[in-house]
Amino acid sequence: MSGHPPVIVHPPSPTGGRRVTVHGQIVGLAHGRGDVASFLRRAGLAAGAGEIDLDQPELIEWRGGDLNTWGDP
Repeated sequence: MSGHPPVIVHPPSPTGGRRVTVHGQIVGLAHGRGDVASFLRRAGLAAGAGEIDLDQPELIEWRGGDLNTWGDP
């Protein structure tokens, strides 16, 4: 592994949402924390329906803002 977290949440786009990549592959466009959590579950990086801690630097790199930064739709 290159030392980077497996999940990257990219900066907000001008049209709203943030692109999410897992291991370098685009998994979708998130419009909020719930979308990011859903992508993590689908990728097998989070188990169950419980709350996922999205503030884990070893798991997620937030670019262009933190987990509370979202673009306008």
